[in-house]
Amino acid sequence: MDTYDLITRNAEEVVTEEELEELADDPDGKRAYVGYEPSGVLHLGHLLTANKLIDLQEAGMEVVVLLADVHAHLNDKGTFEEIRETAEQMKAQFIAYGLEEDQTEFVYGSEFQLDEEYVLDLHELEVSTTLNRAQRAMAEIQGGETAKVSHVVYPLMQTLDIEYLDLDLAVGGLDQRKVHMLAREELPELGYDVRPALHTPIVADLTSGEGKMSSSEGVTISMEDSTEDLEEKVNSAFCPPTRDPEGDLENPVLELFEYHVFPRFDEIVVERPEKYGGDLTYEAYESLAEDLESGELHPADAKSTLASYLDELIAPGREKLRELRS
Repeated sequence: MDTYDLITRNAEEVVTEEELEELADDPDGKRAYVGYEPSGVLHLGHLLTANKLIDLQEAGMEVVVLLADVHAHLNDKGTFEEIRETAEQMKAQFIAYGLEEDQTEFVYGSEFQLDEEYVLDLHELEVSTTLNRAQRAMAEIQGGETAKVSHVVYPLMQTLDIEYLDLDLAVGGLDQRKVHMLAREELPELGYDVRPALHTPIVADLTSGEGKMSSSEGVTISMEDSTEDLEEKVNSAFCPPTRDPEGDLENPVLELFEYHVFPRFDEIVVERPEKYGGDLTYEAYESLAEDLESGELHPADAKSTLASYLDELIAPGREKLRELRS
């Protein structure tokens, strides 16, 4: 796999392709980031972007993880003391999950977001950005909550983070797209360069195949889950043997194979008794998806295999959580 393909693997969107191609030509030492609100135990939503950070490290890039304590406080996620305690747990979980510690810089937002220069730039953005534009940027992240002043300041700070962390690439889920587009519009107004952005997909709700998997509603998988919990959740997942002809539903089991399992394992082995055809081995996601649709791979076998590989991925983080809490 060449460097550009590795950087963009499983990306839903890149902005822009030309900028990413230029970055891929000389990735060594370039800096990419994802920002996370320290709001709880890592779940598969966090880990989807973490998989991309691991790809970027493999490509030679340095990774910055913003532990966004100020953002979390603006989003009413607790006191700074509570938020920072959670952030330290998240940091340990990311390293346990597979981020290279010597290639990963963890930064608290409060380390630079309260500095005078940053605050004055933030006020400049507040003057130049309409209330409607800021609300549009925050809408998907905010959800159905009634908008507060803090909600519209939030995306303006994300815009400045890209400059103040000295980044070459911004990474986030597709729900961050409007924020990154705001940054492309507004940073030049402050005399700063725009940076390319890479957006990872949003995995569908585990039980319905609709919407998105969320830790606040519905079922999600986290590093807190035991092996038994994980097996129960995956076994109850929506997994039709054929694609939805209307295109309205996704298959979350296949999505988890595509975005979480295949990027981390060279081959996937589905263990089956000989009377059911014996083991199946896959080196590419597409082959597994085709076998599920053709009937060669039964949904129950796909689920049990998925649960086993996901368990292997989150086990180190689960153990780290136990250590931190003991």
